[in-house]
Amino acid sequence: MAASHTESAALRGPFPGTGSTVSVLTATAIVVADMVGVGVFTSLGFQVKDIPSGFSILLLWTVGGIVALCGVFSYGELGAMFPRSSGEYNFLGRAYHPAFGFVAGWVSATVGFAAPVALAAMAFGEYGRAILPDAPPLLLAIGVVWLVSIVQLTGVKHSSTFQLIATVLKVVLIVGFLVTGFVIATPQPTSFAPTSAALGQVLSAPFAISLVFVMYSFSGWNAATYIIGEMRMPERNLPRAMLTGTLIVLVLYVALNAVFLHTAPIDKLAGQLDVARISGSYIFGEVGGRIVGAMICVGLISSISAMMWIGPRVMMTMGEDIPALQLFARRSSRGAPVPAILFQLAVASVMLLTRSFEAVLDFIQFALLFCSFFAVAGVIKLRITHPDLPRPYRAWGYPITPLVFLLVTAFMMYYLLTQRPLQSALGTLIMVSGLVIYAIFRKRPDHPRSERPGSE
Repeated sequence: MAASHTESAALRGPFPGTGSTVSVLTATAIVVADMVGVGVFTSLGFQVKDIPSGFSILLLWTVGGIVALCGVFSYGELGAMFPRSSGEYNFLGRAYHPAFGFVAGWVSATVGFAAPVALAAMAFGEYGRAILPDAPPLLLAIGVVWLVSIVQLTGVKHSSTFQLIATVLKVVLIVGFLVTGFVIATPQPTSFAPTSAALGQVLSAPFAISLVFVMYSFSGWNAATYIIGEMRMPERNLPRAMLTGTLIVLVLYVALNAVFLHTAPIDKLAGQLDVARISGSYIFGEVGGRIVGAMICVGLISSISAMMWIGPRVMMTMGEDIPALQLFARRSSRGAPVPAILFQLAVASVMLLTRSFEAVLDFIQFALLFCSFFAVAGVIKLRITHPDLPRPYRAWGYPITPLVFLLVTAFMMYYLLTQRPLQSALGTLIMVSGLVIYAIFRKRPDHPRSERPGSE
């Protein structure tokens, strides 16, 4: 049944009036920067233990990219319908209920971005020792988070320039590593052609489990949805940015794993965490570790910058809707949500100083997957319940693409529930705490009654 005028207005919500200054190029850079962290440089060693086939490994990463693209198509439809910053907080609040949106926002605004920022910063500190062997990793980690945060505080224009330069430099360094690896390294006897044994591995349990961790490396494909309100022509440029960014990362990931297998023996990679350094040593010799360390450090700067940009936008948007959080809605004259940035900086710094970010990351994975699952399910729900809502962009391959994403995400949640029940329970507890806090805000006479987030 078609939605009434009131329902449609509440679902659509107004266009943000914060100014559209982020180009599709910068939004694409944010997607690439947020996706390419340390995962692709460290996970291959554990995959080849059970899947010792070049064809199967490359197919594994290709499948991961295809699933991410299925998510991109669905989020593109939601973002074009509801062009407001904050990602799942916006989408779940519009598709289901403001309480559901608040739960997603609560997870993201408190620890959902601060913990990955702290992890990336700590990785920066560890890899930075290859360049500055006497520098304490913790000092390097805190220093890079504060430096990037200062850039973010200067405003959207400077943030855009910094993000674009850092991401382009990251991609250029990775491409240089790839070209050098394929051109000058001694090829290893690894076949990338399909065989009956390789096809059997594709249908095995280790392949499915490895896909879970590959999908973690692809997380971040939705990064541009957190800054929709700052994008120019978001209905057109949001899907473009996510699609282009995800395709770039898909190509980079497949090529990186191919060069790792091409340059280093599988038995030397199996079970190892620092596969990039091992590959680098076969390409560049003794200085390979330093070269790879420098490449990863540059890449991590752009990743931290992306997360320090998009994370505070969740708290900012929540502050626009909830009077008790209105402090975080404040922006500087240059468009920076200063209180929200400082809040995320403080949380990330505390996590670094207490080394709590690894534990936090463990127990928020289930909550983040849960929110993504229902955001994509929201596309199907809205197609059924509100078919007449304007959809400037429609998910390609609907309903197959959202169903593929939902199936894989459901498997990932099942894996976490069975293999990490305590961490999953703690993640659920965080979501429940968000519901409790939402209920408290709802009882306040100055809190919006039941409108959808951002509705008039």
